[in-house]
This record gives sequence, structure tokens and C-alpha cells, in this order.
Amino acid sequence: MSAETRQPVLLKKYKVSPYLIPKTKLRFELGERSTEVQSILSLQKNPHAEDGLLRLHGEGVELLELKLNGSALSEADYQKDKEFLTITNFPDEGELSIRTRIQPQDNTTLEGLYKSNQLFCTQCEAEGFRHITYFLDRPDVLSRYTTTIVADQQNYPTLLSNGNPIDSGTMSDGRHYVTWEDPFPKPSYLFALVAGTLDCLEDSYQTVSGKRVALRIYTEHGYKEQCHHAMDSLKKAMRWDEERFGLEYDLDNYMIVAVQDFNFGAMENKGLNIFNARYILSRFDTATDEDFENIESVVAHEYFHNYTGNRVTCRDWFQLSLKEGLTVFRDQEFTSDLNSRPVKRIQDIRFLRDYQFPEDAGPTAHPVRPESFLEINNFYTVTVYEKGSELIRMLQTLIGREAFTLGVQHYLKKHDGQAATVENFLEAIAESSKTDLKPFRAWYSQAGTPRVCVRSEYSAKNQEYELHFEQSYPQLSVAGERCAVPIPIQIGLLNEGGESISSTETELFLLQKPKDSLILYGISERPIPSLLRQFSAPVCLEYEYSPEELALLYQRDSDEFNRWDAGQRLATMVIQQGLESLQQGQSPTEPTLLLESFASILRLGHSDLSFLSQLLTLPSEGYLSAHFKPISPNQLREVLWGLYDALSDQLRVIWKQKYQEIVQPPAESLTAEAIGKRRFRNLCLSYLGRNEETLGEELAFQQFEQSQNMTEAVGALNVLTHQSGPLRSQALGSFYQRWQEDALVLDKWFRIQAASRRENVLDDVENLMKHEKFSYRTPNRVRALVGGFSQGNFLRFHHEDGRGYQWLATQIQELDNSNPQVAARLLTPLVRWQQFAEPFQSKMYQALKQIFNTSELSKDVFEIVSKSLGESP
Repeated sequence: MSAETRQPVLLKKYKVSPYLIPKTKLRFELGERSTEVQSILSLQKNPHAEDGLLRLHGEGVELLELKLNGSALSEADYQKDKEFLTITNFPDEGELSIRTRIQPQDNTTLEGLYKSNQLFCTQCEAEGFRHITYFLDRPDVLSRYTTTIVADQQNYPTLLSNGNPIDSGTMSDGRHYVTWEDPFPKPSYLFALVAGTLDCLEDSYQTVSGKRVALRIYTEHGYKEQCHHAMDSLKKAMRWDEERFGLEYDLDNYMIVAVQDFNFGAMENKGLNIFNARYILSRFDTATDEDFENIESVVAHEYFHNYTGNRVTCRDWFQLSLKEGLTVFRDQEFTSDLNSRPVKRIQDIRFLRDYQFPEDAGPTAHPVRPESFLEINNFYTVTVYEKGSELIRMLQTLIGREAFTLGVQHYLKKHDGQAATVENFLEAIAESSKTDLKPFRAWYSQAGTPRVCVRSEYSAKNQEYELHFEQSYPQLSVAGERCAVPIPIQIGLLNEGGESISSTETELFLLQKPKDSLILYGISERPIPSLLRQFSAPVCLEYEYSPEELALLYQRDSDEFNRWDAGQRLATMVIQQGLESLQQGQSPTEPTLLLESFASILRLGHSDLSFLSQLLTLPSEGYLSAHFKPISPNQLREVLWGLYDALSDQLRVIWKQKYQEIVQPPAESLTAEAIGKRRFRNLCLSYLGRNEETLGEELAFQQFEQSQNMTEAVGALNVLTHQSGPLRSQALGSFYQRWQEDALVLDKWFRIQAASRRENVLDDVENLMKHEKFSYRTPNRVRALVGGFSQGNFLRFHHEDGRGYQWLATQIQELDNSNPQVAARLLTPLVRWQQFAEPFQSKMYQALKQIFNTSELSKDVFEIVSKSLGESP
């Protein structure tokens, strides 16, 4: 990269576009060797702009023809470089005709127009449209699109784009065309095109006003019957959005296309969503319960974008969380309303703590609304999405669910058809709810996870219980002053029997100052506080619980989230004590209290077996690594695996009893009861599989052989993959023989092996990379194998010899040449190198330097590596 291309984009330098494009006409002539794109842009000067120069974005496109109001422009009338087409002396209004040529079949970055197998498809968010033609490729330029697609009729019988079809026909040379018109203005990142031979699952939905909407899910031949769950999920999402937010779908058609090669999960293009096939295709013998849940969630997420993202979009990419954080919140609420709210909340916060908290504590930490970027693709992060969602949830907690719903409706009505900012959103919520939300803005501008330290005092004489709160931000490697933020803290009080003793089940306290206190009256006995119920704010809350208090909360707290959290805290305390023992040259002591708590919870059970499974799952390596610094993976491995072994050995009889007493539910049932039974049964099997005896291995192989759906099969393989006996090879071989032609199922086969605890797992991974079914050109396969080891196998990836680091650096260098977005996302395990103990730290640093010193490094990878090394531009 040259120095000129390394200049960051700054929020404070935002300026409105000099020109607007009210109407856009596109004509694609798709070909096997090249594609020609004809664009006719109706341009007019923006009355709010200071700069009148017209600079169109364009990268990797060949300019064939340029006309202004029908007259050809000479090379003297414009300047062209690798990123822009600049036209001098452009009039206040004019029609610009541009003809370009591109090669979609050679596009390995999967940005713009590319080919996935035999399909033409697009991915234009964030800045992909500039790889198709010259345009004002920015989210604040909204245009009404009319798109004509021309292609060979035999090879590409289906031609799709945004909006509604208004014309079609055949041509004398064997080609045909379809013209689509989108009546709603949209930014270029929401443009979509798909062409190919596709099967289609058709259905319809009647909106609340009685309008009939045609629903279509397109997929490659042979997969149509795997789209029914996605279709059902779409209709549920449409109904939920009407009932919860009063939002009715606004087009005559809603289309989804599933493709195999896709950098993201899915894309909310107006009226024509394009999905990674893994979030559409499902059948009980090919998809796990988790897959079914993810499909329901992602389909809903992209549908909800129709208003929060499409009808009201973001002014610039710094406002990305305005659409993503809000829509993640909406899809989380949707899933919670349809399924188990406590389980969903635990899943979401486990993910937040495992990935977003470490990001907030590392060199790539950034605010929910960043202030600068080098490559916008790097900011599709857990901070922007998941932490952004938590900010939205706090707003709802502060003003109430009904007021929040009305506030969102007011925001959407006020800014319909506009490109908005975070301030626009907060002002609309404040106007509707008559609440001062100015202090809340700091949440969007400050990086890092706030810490809230709490201490308590009890006066038996006065029957008063006082809680003292203090908020602070930890020292970060990123610059910036931080001020106090409003933090809603939900509180409950329990007695020694685990019963509530406060006048209300849950008290809401708003911590707005650096220090503050809360006094609760009429408390007749010293309570045990249940703090931050439902995880009411994305903070690290510190309170000096005794092990016995945590055990009580773990077994008795009426707040399901805090009950789970108490178990995580108790297990973390046990692991911390084990690490301290190792550092003192002693062996960890037996975790008696945790063992007793596990045994008690197992014996008592719970009506929701999915919740019970969460209660009995230990903290992840990612969560634990954020607690103990410097991080020593070998010591963490010894203590954590020792704890798993103790829970397996000491409770072996009850694990086996619970495993065997659960009657297998119907194989094709997705009820909460059926999912819970399968989930809990697999959890029991995972603990039994850690035992030195062969019982767990034999049970796992038996379950694999008798499995009637993918959840049971994968649950068994997740145990067998860690073994070294012949049953492992037999099961993996059988699985491959059955599913070798199903790409999505085969991804599971690669990922399961990459996650093995076996000492030689990296050798296995390197051999799998030579497998005929592995390809760098397939993002799902790369994520399954390379990501499955580097991001899904923490304690084997982080080995003292540093071999895993060097291996990952090589993979990133290889991928950066073809798909920088995927390469950049693989860097995550290396960026917190300074928080690791030696020799891990030095070896991670060497791997990062190896990548940094690569010639012609992409902006995607360069930005993350340079920040990690402290060498940012």
C-alpha cells in the first residue's frame, strides 16, 4: 500500500454530497467473459453542499463511454484514477451516461458483482457498488433505481433485482431481459442483482391491512425443499413487526436468494435479500437445532432492516450502528418473544462477553460510533452490532417498553426516506418520550467497557441497606477522554434462603455520576444483592461476593440471568484460585462448592432444559482470558480442563443417569421441549466424554450410529473428535461418506475436527487444508477450518511453540491476495498479543510483524495489524 491510500476517513470531516442522483437507470449485459454496465444518472446539485465538484467513486472498472446530456465527453473533460472519476464544470443539472466493463467471473473479493458457482450475484455493502460502475457510492445519496438485466436465457433464466418487475421479453440472439423498478429511494449499497438457474419456493403473506405479498426464496437446484423453515421464519417476522412496532411490508414482492459464496451472513437489499446459504437451507438431517435458531434469527434480522436500515438509512458509515445495533435489538426481541427469553438473553450476553468485551479491552477498541476508519469493512464488529444493541436495550429499560416502541415509530415516521444520524435517533426518542437523553450520547462516543464497583452496608438497627456505586473506565490502548455515562442497574435482594426480601422484586437504579449511593429501607435482615439483573447495562460489575453467596444465587436466584451469571462467577473464582495455586507451585484444590452446586442443580432439574444446559456450562476460554492478565494459555488449559475433568469424574453417575433417562424427542420436532432435551442430552454426553474411561466414547459412538437428525450426530461427533481411538476415525469417515457432496454439512465436518483437543490437532488441520474439498475461494469453508482452529480452539491454538501463530499468519497472507475481508476477520486471535504472558506474547508479535511486512497488503488487513502493533497511520 502506498502512503496516499493509508489516510483514514474522519467523522469530523463529513460533508454532504455535492450532487444528488434522484433517478438511476441501469442496464446489465451479462456475459461469460465480461459484463457491460450502462448507467444513466439524473444528477442535480445539492443545495446544501459547499463543494460543487462531481467526483464519482469507481474501482476496478473499465470506462468505455461517457456522455453528458447525450454528448460524448473527451478525456480533457474529466480525470480518472484508481478510485475516482472527476468531471470538471458539471452543470447544476444533467444526465450522465456511463458505460463500463467488468469481469465478475474473476472477482474473488466477493464485493460488487461476482459469480458464485454459476450464479451472478452482488454484494454492495459497504462500498461494493463502485466495483460495478462509477457512482456516488455513499449512503447519504438516495436514488430511485430502474434496472434492466440482459442475459443468455438458457443459462440464466431467472433475472432478479430490487423492487417490482415492470417489463420482460426475449431477444433474437437467445438472450432475454427483465426490467425491475424500485419505487423507494435507496443508497447504492442496497442495490442487488441475481441471475442464474434457480429453484423457487413460493408462498404469500397477507399484511395487517389485507395486502397480499408474494414471498419467494430462490436457491440452487436440489435445495428448494430445504427452504421451508426460512419461509416460516419470514412470515413470523412479518407478523411480529406488525404487532410489536406497527410496521407493514411496503412492496408487492419479498425475495430471498441463497448463495454458497458470501462474505457475510446475509444482506438486506431492498426487496431482494441475498443470503449465505447456511442461513437459509435446513432439514433435520442436515441442520442442527442451533442452525434452525440461527436461520430464524437472521431471516428476521434482514427483514427488520426493511424499515431500520432501508426506509431510514444511515447518513454515513460512522452511523452504522444506527441501523445494525437497532436491528440486532429487534431480532433479539423477536427471538425472545417466540422462544425462551432467559435462554436468549444468556446466549446473547455470553457472546458479548466472549467477543465484544475482549475487543473493547484491546488495541482495536472503538466506540459504537467510530470517529475514523481506514477500511469500513473492518467496522462490522461486535461493538457496532452487539454493544450497539445493548445501548438500544438500555434506552428501552430507561423509558419503558411502550414509550420505546412509540419512540421508534416516531423516529421512522420523522426520517422516512432519509439518511439519519445517531443524534436524529436519540432526539426522536427523546421527543416522543419527553426524556432528556443528551447524557446518553456518551455511550456512542466512548470506547471501552465501563466498570462498576459496588460495596454494601447494612444497619440492622435502622433496617437500612445501602449500596455504594462507582463507575470508571479501564486504561485502554486507544486514546480518548471518558466521562460518566448513565447506567441502569436492576437490583434484587435475597435472604439466606434465597427468597426475595425487598418490597419490589426488582429495583431500578440509574447511576449517572462517577459515584452515587442507593438506600433501601425496611430491610429486616442482611441481604444478598442480586445486581445488574437481566444484564441491564453492558458493564463489568464488581462486588465482593463470598463463594457461599454465589452458590446461593446460583441455585436460588429468581432472576434467570443472574442465576446463570452467579454460576459463571463461581466457576471463574474457582479457576482463579487454581491459577494462583499453579503459580505458587501447588496443585489446584478440589472445587467442592462448585461440585455441590452442580450436583444440586442436576438433581433438582428445571422445566426448561435449554436453560438448565446454560446453567451447567462453564465459562469459555475467551471470557476467562479477559479476566486473567497476563494470559497464560498453558496454565489456563491445565486448570480449566482439570475442572471439567473433576465435574466429569465426581458427577459421572448423575451425568449418565440424566443422559439415559431422557427419552429422545421426535427427530423432526422444533418445540422448546424437544430442543431442550437434545441440548441437555448432548451436554451430559460432553461431560461423560471427558472421563478417562471409555464410557463416554462408547455412548457417543452409539448416539452417532443411532442419530436421527443432525443435532444428535454433531453432538456425538463433538465428543468423538477429542478421542484417539478407532471409533473417532470410523464416525468421521462415515459422516464424510454420507455428506461429502453437501457443502454446508461438510463445513461441520471440517470445523469439528479443527476444534479437537488432541495434541496433534494442528497437524490434522494442515492435512485437511490439502483435502480436495477445501478451497480458499469458499468463505464458509475457510471460516470452518482456519477460523474453527484459530478462533474456536483457544487452548490448542495458543501453544508455547508459536506454531499456530505462524500458521495463521501464512493463511492470512494467502487470503489477503484474493479476499481481504475474510483475511482481516481471521486476525482477531492475534490482536491482543500484549495481554499474553511470554513466550506467547513475543511469538504473536512475530506473526503480526510477518503480516505487516507483506508487500501490497490490503487496507482491510493493514488497518487491523497496524493498530495491533501500535503503528496506525
